Amino acid sequence: MEKKNQWHVGYWIFAFVFLLMLQNYWQVARTVEPVPYSEFEKALEEGRVAEVLVSDRTVTGRLKSPDSSGKTTIVATRVEPELADRLSRYDVRYTRVVENTWLRDILSWILPAVAFFGVWFFLFRRFADKQGMGGFLSIGKSRAKVLVEKNTGVTFADVAGVDEAKAELVEIVDFLKHPQDYGRLGARIPKGVLLVGPPGTGKTLLAKAVAGEAGVPFFSISGSEFIEMFVGVGAARVRDLFEQARAKAPAIIFIDELDALGRARGAGGPMGGHDEREQTLNQLLTEMDGFDSSVGLIILAATNRPEILDQALLRSGRFDRQVLVDRPDKRGRLEILKVHVKKVTLASEVDLEQVAALTTGFSGADLANLVNEAALAATRRKAQAVELQDFTSAIERIVAGLEKKNRVLNPKERETVAYHEMGHALVALSLPGTDPVHKISIIPRGIGALGYTLQRPTEDRFLMTRADLENKIAVLLGGRAAEKLVFGELSTGAADDLARATDIARDMITRFGMDEGLGYVAYEPQRPRFLDVPELAHGGLQVAETTQARIDQAIRDIVMGVFARAYRILETNRAVLERCARELLARETLDENDIRQLTEGLQREAAETTVPAAG
Repeated sequence: MEKKNQWHVGYWIFAFVFLLMLQNYWQVARTVEPVPYSEFEKALEEGRVAEVLVSDRTVTGRLKSPDSSGKTTIVATRVEPELADRLSRYDVRYTRVVENTWLRDILSWILPAVAFFGVWFFLFRRFADKQGMGGFLSIGKSRAKVLVEKNTGVTFADVAGVDEAKAELVEIVDFLKHPQDYGRLGARIPKGVLLVGPPGTGKTLLAKAVAGEAGVPFFSISGSEFIEMFVGVGAARVRDLFEQARAKAPAIIFIDELDALGRARGAGGPMGGHDEREQTLNQLLTEMDGFDSSVGLIILAATNRPEILDQALLRSGRFDRQVLVDRPDKRGRLEILKVHVKKVTLASEVDLEQVAALTTGFSGADLANLVNEAALAATRRKAQAVELQDFTSAIERIVAGLEKKNRVLNPKERETVAYHEMGHALVALSLPGTDPVHKISIIPRGIGALGYTLQRPTEDRFLMTRADLENKIAVLLGGRAAEKLVFGELSTGAADDLARATDIARDMITRFGMDEGLGYVAYEPQRPRFLDVPELAHGGLQVAETTQARIDQAIRDIVMGVFARAYRILETNRAVLERCARELLARETLDENDIRQLTEGLQREAAETTVPAAG
């Protein structure tokens, strides 16, 4: 409301300036062009002048009747000191006019300056609003969005798949509604609750649900909004945020992306502009110590990088609880899908459990995107409802990328890709404990995928043995083994498979201690839990050169040993490989039923085989 009034004042200022400019233009337009003084004196002599107005620089005569050119006034620029005597002789009434030339001169300077400042102020405000800076007087004010129950549109009914985290926050909401029930035995509610989890798992959604359920003022702000280019602004905004929250208690403060504000102090290096961030963090720590949770003020925060947070934030008395919001399991994915499919027209025969089984590792945001992509796929094919084939198409689009119908492979490349993908599939079908093959395609997708083999896990797995990891490597290397078996040469198509297989083998040696010769030792530092960036994780091991050489040899032994195993499987089932590859070349895509029929007679390994450890 205050901003609206300020803009009303600005409109009045612009209107006033515009009217002054119009008045000045009108005065200039109505000014009569001066005539020689001799002509003016002649008019006096002839008695045609009825009245004279005398100023410092001009003399204006109003004629008794218009002259031949239709003029009613005549103006001369020459004024003599004895003019009054002459006017008296001609029996003409005259009046002296005092012009406010100083006001005109001042306005001639002020009006352009005011107009320039007005335009600059308007453009600056527009730029400041877009950048979130606000005005000069509000630079130290908190930019938190204040929400109440009716504004969020989200409740706990809209949150699924994270039951444990939801239960923690339900208790927080219940305390805000019934604080006397929790305080009767002397207990106090935690001051702060930190939501920790990978991106897209629903941390912000949970916070909005808390606001929707609690029905109390909910201050929502991102950690990056505290940091400003002016020193001291971040700390001032923290103070202002807590002052506003105390004034409206009971209330909830939610800080999203806390890692932007709460990074460990001193981590910015000896040089740099991290002093402002540290001052802001210090102020946040002070404010969290200074308020009493009994008044009903609770802080929620969310981050996907808890390992870089300052330890002072995580101690008891500040963020007392850390709630894990992890990727959902199969049951959780099913519940999330049930929430999102309410907005689409779903075919009656769709089994969401099959969709949940195909989406291992998907976050809540990924599943929401999956449902939307499936609805779009059904719309494109003019269907009346979303079917299972639409979900499969959406999963392929998300995992493998957009189908490249215009990318035409030559016959040799198509044949190589067909044998490569069938190599993956047959090795997966031959090994015990591997995920069933759901679909095989040689239609190019995404940026570099010339084909893909889609497997469907039967259950979520949280522990894997050495044999399980070796089976995963064998499936990855099945494509390279098929190329070598059939064509006797290697191609670049297995580049991604080799990188993934090497990463698994390296983890087996350096993280999981699965090599007897190197011992049960973790040679690699603990990776950040939610930071899945291999190039950052493998920045170099702090080991001796001889140990590094043994690690490299152990990785090579695992990869080459598993490759030999995959090669033997395909060599044993050469006839099945040829039959399936020919069918894949003819049809381009094989589904689960097709694969089951084509792989009859496939010789499978009866028991798990482990490659001997190096050393």
